[in-house]
Amino acid sequence: MALILNIETATTNCSVSLSRNGETVVLKEDNSKNYSHAESLHVFIDAVLKEAGITSKDLDAVAISKGPGSYTGLRIGVSAAKGLCFALDKPLISVPTLEALAHQVICTEGVIVAMLDARRLEVYAAIFNSNHEEIKETEAQVLDENAYADYLKEGKVYFVGNGVEKTKALINHPNAIFIEDKLPSASEMSLLAFNKYKKSDTEDVAYFEPYYLKDFVALKPKPKA
Repeated sequence: MALILNIETATTNCSVSLSRNGETVVLKEDNSKNYSHAESLHVFIDAVLKEAGITSKDLDAVAISKGPGSYTGLRIGVSAAKGLCFALDKPLISVPTLEALAHQVICTEGVIVAMLDARRLEVYAAIFNSNHEEIKETEAQVLDENAYADYLKEGKVYFVGNGVEKTKALINHPNAIFIEDKLPSASEMSLLAFNKYKKSDTEDVAYFEPYYLKDFVALKPKPKA
C-alpha cells in the first residue's frame, strides 16, 4: 500500500490530498481568487493527515505539482514538499501541472488543451489526446483568433484551466469547447503520482526546482507621487 501526500500550489488553488494506491481519500483546498498558500498550506497538510488518521511518518512519498504556474505559489509548494522529504527521508515525486489539469476533462474524441493564464494574451499550455497522453509539450502560447486552428479543423478541442477566459474571447469555432472555472487540484495528482511511485520515478530532493517555463521578472515598484 502506498500513501502519498499530494501538494498543488501552482495557481490560486491551495490544494492538498492524501492518496492510497492512486485513489484520493482526503482532499483539502481553497480555490478562492486570493493566494492563501503561505497561510493555509501547512494547515491543510495537518488537516489531511489528521482526517486520514495517520502521521507524516506513515507517508510513503510526497508529490508536488511542478509547474508551470505562479512563481511564488510554486516556490511555497516545492519548499514545503522538500522540507517534508528531508525531515522524513521520503522520496519526492513531481507531477506536471498541466498534465494533472488535463485529467479534469473526460472525453472520447478530440484533444484537450490545458492552459494557465500568463501575462497579457499569453498562456502556458500543453495539448493531450483523449487518453490524456501529451501530444504537444508545454509552451508559452500567444493567443489570437487563429490559435489552435489546425486542431479545431480536425475535431473537438476542449480548453480547460484559468487561461480559458481570455481564450474564449478570441476563438469562435464550433469545435471549441470551453470548460470554465477549473484550476489544477491535488485530487488529479493522486493517480499520476502513484504511477511514478511504482516506477521509482522520483526527484533529487536537494536539487529539484519547479518548472517555471519562463524566468521570473520582478516588477519595479511605482514611484510614489
